[in-house]
Amino acid sequence: MSTTARRGSQAVESRTSTRRSSRTARGSVSEVGRRSEAGRLQFTRTQDETNLPSAAKKDMADYLVKLEKQFTLTPQRMRMIVDSFIETLERGLTAKGQEVPMLPTYVFGWPTGKEKGSYLAVDLGGTNLRVCHVELEGDGKFEVTQTKYRLTEEQKHADAQGLFDFCAECLDNFVKDHFGDEDGKVELDEPIPVGFTFSYPCEQDRIDHGVLIRWTKGFGAPGAEGKDCAELFKQGLEKYVHRDSQKVPVKLVALINDTTGTLIASSYVDPATRAGIIFGTGCNAAYMEKVANIPKIKDLGLPEDAEMAINCEWGAFDSTTHETLPRTSYDVHIDETSNKPGEQAFEKMIAGLYLGEIFRLIMCEMIDEGILFLGQETYKVEKPFVFDTAFLSLIESDTTDELLTVTGLFAHFFALDTTVAERQFMRRLAVLIGTRAARLSACGIAAIVSKQGLLDDSTEPAKTIGIATDGSLYNKYPKFPQRLEEGLVDIFGEKGRAIKTYHAEDGSGVGAAVIAAMTKARKDAGFAMHV
Repeated sequence: MSTTARRGSQAVESRTSTRRSSRTARGSVSEVGRRSEAGRLQFTRTQDETNLPSAAKKDMADYLVKLEKQFTLTPQRMRMIVDSFIETLERGLTAKGQEVPMLPTYVFGWPTGKEKGSYLAVDLGGTNLRVCHVELEGDGKFEVTQTKYRLTEEQKHADAQGLFDFCAECLDNFVKDHFGDEDGKVELDEPIPVGFTFSYPCEQDRIDHGVLIRWTKGFGAPGAEGKDCAELFKQGLEKYVHRDSQKVPVKLVALINDTTGTLIASSYVDPATRAGIIFGTGCNAAYMEKVANIPKIKDLGLPEDAEMAINCEWGAFDSTTHETLPRTSYDVHIDETSNKPGEQAFEKMIAGLYLGEIFRLIMCEMIDEGILFLGQETYKVEKPFVFDTAFLSLIESDTTDELLTVTGLFAHFFALDTTVAERQFMRRLAVLIGTRAARLSACGIAAIVSKQGLLDDSTEPAKTIGIATDGSLYNKYPKFPQRLEEGLVDIFGEKGRAIKTYHAEDGSGVGAAVIAAMTKARKDAGFAMHV
């Protein structure tokens, strides 16, 4: 699919799942538990009775009280999380190998907004591979032409070199389609600079290099972790040649994270931007830090008054000790049965990949206890990750008196009949899960704002601290932005209203192009050539 757009575009997300079946009813539940090869606890249930009554309101009310205690975050608890978050961020800047790695990006300073030129961006996201041609026009303006290529689950978990070969092949096809003649032959005066958006934690010692620390967002391709992924991509490019035997006329200039791209693209358009945040399939943050405050790169001899973008990779916060975040049994289950247990604790509590699964686990627990969907076949709802976070959005968005959207959702996707009481419970549960995610997310933003002393400078009432925010959770989940800002006010009081979140520019496309332009200009000027 190829499109041309002004000021970027958004990716589409989807989910795949597996199958399990069960049947349950109040007062007569026979369960035999066993461990599957994947390590998940599975049940076989038997029940002979039919036409049983629906769940009593009191059972659900009691359950709701319990869940409200588990999922509600008070302002005091939020401030404690912020304090711990700040300490974790500072440790990451001081030494390598920390829980939250605070990765230097070698993107120096803010864009001027006057960057111009033709650039390519390759974006390896969680669902799609996107190739963009970005024409930077200066004055914060740009034009984007892009093509998306669907990633399969097999590609996400197959050999890593094959994955990067696919990225190179798609770039090759895009260049031929957009710059080639009728025969696909491409003749250019000089190679087109490419920014490769690789949105997974990488340790970088220069901007066109990046060793993958760990896969996230459901990826697990072997042969990538511990390897320079920029080099794997370059090896892929070497395999694709045009008919005149000339290599793909592109040059990899920068390997970036989408969050860093979000920060830079948004600043290109709006200089008030002070952080770039992603709340989507995963979660992350980037901001600008003084080189003097990054002790772990002191040996590089960079000017201490220079500024560098930091890719926090904050999804790993509190993954080691689990002393700070208020994890529930559902969060623990998701962590233990994930492909990366013991990692990304913060992300697993707030990211779009997991919120629907938290909801589903609670439903399954209530099915097991004979409270929901009595006498009905429930195997469809008991498949791991079958309940997409988009379903929670639909449930929260249903404003009809009898919650008819919820009725249709369960009937169509899961062949389940629901009572009004059950639907009301589900809507309240969706609000609890979504609100907790937003308030925990606010804690991360507050940590960056506090650490940088941004509110200390906000003496003028009209001054805005801009937080450029992107991702499906922020863009599509009902009331997520409002709850985020309410959480910031709960943490900081009235002065927290100076912090404004807004829709970010296209970080993985436009951001990659702007960074490629900034990097080219920096190298042409002879600044920090060794990184």
